[in-house]
Amino acid sequence: MGEVECVVPAGDWTGEGAVWHAGENALYWVDINRLLVHRYDPETKSTRSWFFDRPPAALALTDRDDTLLVALGGGLILWQPANDARADFAEPETNWPDARMNDGRPDPAGHFWVGTMFNNIGPDGATIDIADEAAGRLFRVTANGASTVEKTGIGISNTFGWSPDRTRFYFGDTLLNTIFVWDYDAATGAITNERPFFTGFDRGLPDGSVIDSEGYLWNARYGGGCIVRVDPSGAVDRVIDMPVDNITTCTVGGPDLKTLYVTTAAKGVAQRYGGGLFALRTDVAGLPENRFRLSG
Repeated sequence: MGEVECVVPAGDWTGEGAVWHAGENALYWVDINRLLVHRYDPETKSTRSWFFDRPPAALALTDRDDTLLVALGGGLILWQPANDARADFAEPETNWPDARMNDGRPDPAGHFWVGTMFNNIGPDGATIDIADEAAGRLFRVTANGASTVEKTGIGISNTFGWSPDRTRFYFGDTLLNTIFVWDYDAATGAITNERPFFTGFDRGLPDGSVIDSEGYLWNARYGGGCIVRVDPSGAVDRVIDMPVDNITTCTVGGPDLKTLYVTTAAKGVAQRYGGGLFALRTDVAGLPENRFRLSG
């Protein structure tokens, strides 16, 4: 493992949603509270940011190389960063603004999976009172924007990943300190046989995750100051200490998919690197990002 480096001192209140765009050799991620989407170019070490009108929480590549799917507020939009064109696509979370989008990723079949949570962010990005700690739902969104509810009663939706052989789906509820696993059917996108996979780890709570080419899950630990790599049986393989407390999500990037990019949150802490984007080299390659398949 390489050294942990803060590559962008972004100061994100809640950095999230890291996605590697191989076609652009760039990383996109969000700051939920400041209603921002960032883009980092590792070659030039430059960063660009865009404002949005609702809290963006997750990003996804699509089968159109110039178009990203953005989960924000209670809905999804299609966005072209090159010209900042934006188009409404779907509104799965009908309980917005009481509940909002959080983590999400496309599956191997091209559907977009996204989870929601109680909305804790006001129009100006400030924290607001929570009405229902079990308001979250898990959605599967298809190419035409239709959605189905796959799970209800969720506290905070986090972690979306699929095993390299496309037989397992991982999803977590931060408030339960648990990541679950389902059997996954790549032909239909259906999930069955929910059971706990990784629960009760005592360093922070589970936030976002990424799956590597060996089928291990790398989980960001919010409040725990670390990333934990978990083997397919649910056992801890290694723990990577980070220089800040609130680790929010991670993904792999670079030409060889061996650079781990990590987002963090400055919310609630006074730390020099809090809210920064970090990078470190790993000894295991990741998997290419799945893409959301659009119709038409």
